[in-house]
Amino acid sequence: MPSGTSRSACGRVERRRFLSDFGLGFTGLALGAMSHRDALGSQDAKPAAGQPHFPAKAKSVIWFFMNGGTSHVESFDPKPALNKFAGKTFDESPLGSVITDSPYYRDKVRDFGEKPRALMSQVYPLQVGYGPRGQSGIEVSDWWPHVGDCIDDIAVVRSMWTTDNDHAAQLQFHTGRHIFDGFFPSIGSWVHYGLGSLNENLPQFVVMGSPPGDCCGGVGAHDGSYLGPQHAGVQMALNPDNPLPFGSPGKQTSVREQRDQLDLLGDLHQMTATQRPDDQELQARIKAYELAFRMQMSVPQIVNLNHETKQTQTMYGLDDKNTKAMGRQALTARRLVEQGVRFVQIYDGGGGGGGWDAHSKLKENHSRNCARVDQPIAGLIKDLKQRGLLEETLVVWATEFGRTPGAENSDGRDHHPYGFSVWMAGGGLKGGIAHGATDELGFHAVEDRHYVTDIHATVLHQLGLDPRKLSLPAQKRLEIDYGNPIREVIA
Repeated sequence: MPSGTSRSACGRVERRRFLSDFGLGFTGLALGAMSHRDALGSQDAKPAAGQPHFPAKAKSVIWFFMNGGTSHVESFDPKPALNKFAGKTFDESPLGSVITDSPYYRDKVRDFGEKPRALMSQVYPLQVGYGPRGQSGIEVSDWWPHVGDCIDDIAVVRSMWTTDNDHAAQLQFHTGRHIFDGFFPSIGSWVHYGLGSLNENLPQFVVMGSPPGDCCGGVGAHDGSYLGPQHAGVQMALNPDNPLPFGSPGKQTSVREQRDQLDLLGDLHQMTATQRPDDQELQARIKAYELAFRMQMSVPQIVNLNHETKQTQTMYGLDDKNTKAMGRQALTARRLVEQGVRFVQIYDGGGGGGGWDAHSKLKENHSRNCARVDQPIAGLIKDLKQRGLLEETLVVWATEFGRTPGAENSDGRDHHPYGFSVWMAGGGLKGGIAHGATDELGFHAVEDRHYVTDIHATVLHQLGLDPRKLSLPAQKRLEIDYGNPIREVIA
């Protein structure tokens, strides 16, 4: 029996709840979510659905997340000093003071009475070339040629930092909290909570790709937490026959049969509703049937890409087996936001620590991964722009942290939360700008430093939302949870 199922005083399931739960499948998930929303009652401090706090510049968000930690120095923050001092330990190079003068070093000495490991490792040279791109001349790694071609539409933030040095930083990037603090609403959930639906036939927060492993926060990276399950991301597969896992009544049940079942349940509910006219939970359950049915009918059309032109499919890399998987996700994301979906979250390299986790053989790892995702992500930006959708769609590319300037296992880089890069495009942001900076090694964010929730605040601001007006009175948030919009990248 599902958790939370009501029982009468003698322990039997209530008649109306039994009728509600009969044969629901995915509908039951939508139903529980809507019931939870109504149960929040007066605690709910959000604005009316679809009503931002101030004029919005963006309607939707497409959020790419590279699980495992993409090297910032081999992507969007190249550091030539790494080549100059390659092979020397940081202690031996003139750059050791970059570390020893930092709070990181002082804290390590204070807490452990020894030099941090970073000082004893060798400076590891760049594993790829780089050069200026576009009219802005922003330097981008040669592993990102297609995204580099779009750099004049992109705002790179080179001064990100976080606190978790392990892959639970994937959870932290999406919720703003360390995993030791517990689980909190994700950025996609806050967007869904604040703005509601633009299209009642589709989920408003869609997730594609493999989420972080359980060790890294799992589905908590797209969960609604105390906001309720209705604000959690709905995971979508790219199989047109079954795009919503658990979203189909099964092949043995036809659409007509399902429609008849829902009509019967609706009639039974309406009979009960006549007796209980003020039962908001019951009304929510009735609405949920229709919502789930409409989703089951609409989503397969979205993930069917056969009607896209050959030119469009090629732009996303669908004709290349190496880029096809990410290309399908990126193109589906465009189709979703085109139909009014608020937030599309695409994970790449999911499972365990993540596919970008290059503790060894970094060159092999990153060259392969970049080749898979570079063209599809750039194709999305170009496609949105040519359709006039980029100004109202905010594209975010992120990863949980960067990689160390020093070598690990001779040919890799370790986790690095002290300074790394994120970029954003569209949605009323400036293009062709590199904001913030790390030191000459790429070790610390030293100029215009931004904790991960500043990205959240920027996204919410462009959508017309003030995070301080989204809180539930019963849930106390820390100041750092809200973040601050990065005004320098806002047009």
